[in-house]
Amino acid sequence: MVVKQSARFSDLPLSLIQQLPSANANPFLNEAFLSALEETGCVAAATGWQPCHLWLEDVGAPVFYLPLYRKSHSWGEFVFDQNWADAYHRNGLRYYPKLVTSIPFTPSSGPRWWAAEGYDQSELWKQVFDVIRTQIKSGADSSWHLLFSEQAPPANPDGLLLSRRDTQFHWNNRGYNHFDDFLATLKSRKRKSLRRERQKVMEQGVTLCRVTGTELNEQDWLDYFQFYCNTYHQRGMEPHLNLAFFQRIGRTLANNVLMVQAYKEGRFIGGSLCFFDAKVLYGRHWGAIEDIDCLHFEACFYQGIEFCIERGLSRFDPGTQGEHKLIRGFEPVTTTSWHYISHSGFRHAIAQYLQSEQQHMQQYQENATEYLPFKITEN
Repeated sequence: MVVKQSARFSDLPLSLIQQLPSANANPFLNEAFLSALEETGCVAAATGWQPCHLWLEDVGAPVFYLPLYRKSHSWGEFVFDQNWADAYHRNGLRYYPKLVTSIPFTPSSGPRWWAAEGYDQSELWKQVFDVIRTQIKSGADSSWHLLFSEQAPPANPDGLLLSRRDTQFHWNNRGYNHFDDFLATLKSRKRKSLRRERQKVMEQGVTLCRVTGTELNEQDWLDYFQFYCNTYHQRGMEPHLNLAFFQRIGRTLANNVLMVQAYKEGRFIGGSLCFFDAKVLYGRHWGAIEDIDCLHFEACFYQGIEFCIERGLSRFDPGTQGEHKLIRGFEPVTTTSWHYISHSGFRHAIAQYLQSEQQHMQQYQENATEYLPFKITEN
């Protein structure tokens, strides 16, 4: 078995790229999405995301792939470790660069590696983990972080990987045929509140439509990019993604893109961008150039719920954070990341911190369920 590494996704063997999951299985761990990030310059050393992908070959044939990036900061990860970096700095140690396995700018749980059938994944993982540890021991990097993986690593040699849990809020499709079927499961007061929010948008002269990628044109992407940038600029930040990225995925992932468009007096004024596969809708980006009361809820939540019902999708993952999602029928779920901290002293301290954090997170989820809007059903 031979371990190889590449500084560009496009340099991976074609035989490996062709075996990655299709966009219908997951819209992010595939050639279209990962190559678009790199080839449009969103992911590069200059942006703090230096690709250094790992893969294994057996007699010249790829059998394992792990997306890997050398990070010089923690932005765009959504698993917040800036306090860890500060602690390193206060003790005269260097936290950056670090190694990260994730889908850049995508806080959605999903597959984070590919392994060929017929191979023991635990053995493959041990080899890859040994390479990562050796690389870190050389002093090039401080740590390795596996983010938003839907599966736990199949091997954890010596128990060195620390797990960290967080909470998101997802909507589950319980076999609804119409949006009203979903509303019927809510308490009367909550049901009226949702209807009132949707009505407010209409009363402000706004209409919405759901457009899939195959129906989008160049002007749609130009307009949407303006909305997307506005969201960041309002917070005094620069956007992570550029126009070239959106234009590219508009072509290469057209069958897995949904844009919710909001119009007022015939003008395209805002909307949300989602990706979807055969089972899940992923809400990713939002923006508007007019302040419309409740438009965010309509464009980012209710339109997505209707799309899931129409398409028979089982789940709607709208992204990170936001307790306001609870009263709109999004339920707390746990996301998990794994972390290898090379420095033994900091590994021990962080392990203690994560244990305390996990207890807090469990209590947080229990408290959050009390705000769900669903009717109480008796067993």
